[in-house]
Amino acid sequence: MKGIKIVAILLFLAAFSAKAQEKIELYEGTIPGSMKSTVKESYSSGMYRGVIQPTLELFLPEKGNATGAAVIICPGGGYSVVVYDGEGVTTAKEFAKNGVAAFVLKYRLPDDSIMTDKKYGPLQDAQKAIQLVRENATKWGIDVKKVGIMGFSAGGHLASTEATHFKNPRIENINNTNLRPDFQILVYPVTSMQDNLTHRDSRTQLLGKNPSKEDIDQFSNELQIDDVTPPAYITHAADDKLVDVDNSILYFEALRHHNVPVEMHIYPKGGHGFVFRHPGWMDPLFLWMKNSKWIN
Repeated sequence: MKGIKIVAILLFLAAFSAKAQEKIELYEGTIPGSMKSTVKESYSSGMYRGVIQPTLELFLPEKGNATGAAVIICPGGGYSVVVYDGEGVTTAKEFAKNGVAAFVLKYRLPDDSIMTDKKYGPLQDAQKAIQLVRENATKWGIDVKKVGIMGFSAGGHLASTEATHFKNPRIENINNTNLRPDFQILVYPVTSMQDNLTHRDSRTQLLGKNPSKEDIDQFSNELQIDDVTPPAYITHAADDKLVDVDNSILYFEALRHHNVPVEMHIYPKGGHGFVFRHPGWMDPLFLWMKNSKWIN
């Protein structure tokens, strides 16, 4: 896939060492919807493939700098890989430096050979991540009312799916923990599965080669927005050739029409994966978080 090859090159050019306080497995026991498989999980060039053991990696701010806000980061990769280091770890470090607890989610990639219904595997992991962060909020110095989710590209589809499908838990939730993110941050996201808008490879990976209209509509998240959808920050490049910027624009419009607070930044140029080429791209994001009272 062209986009993944470009990202791989960028990751090679921008290599770094990744250190975090802790990495935890999402599930203590059986992973929901999982099946025995010969698939082997692998990691190379800053990316994971064949994920069978989802995890959360913690990047907590210094106590004196902590704001109480937290964000779960879903890297992209077309639902074929997880661009873990470049979009996940790098972003998490910047959040921690700015007082936000960050959690990089290594989520399962849709695969009929490892899960009973591949279209729900990533969503289960995102919901479990929200659950874990809220249930450990005191331990990690987090305000349970300031827990958001963030996603890049196909990870943006996962983040927006969690933000629009939280009312339908796909995981065991015996404590009735709130699975609604308090805010969502979408970076050059795939938000739609519709023929004229979606990123085809991402849709095929998630829904299969011949998805039903019901599945297409269910995972077209611009159609799932309602009045209680979380506030959003969206950013994209107008010249993105891999994921059409209309994914962001139509999602923005749907939020606006439901009176959900939303801010969007569209850069005229930058292409897909512009975060690798624009080091200051998070500055307006932090300003939005301050103006929205997520951070001080």
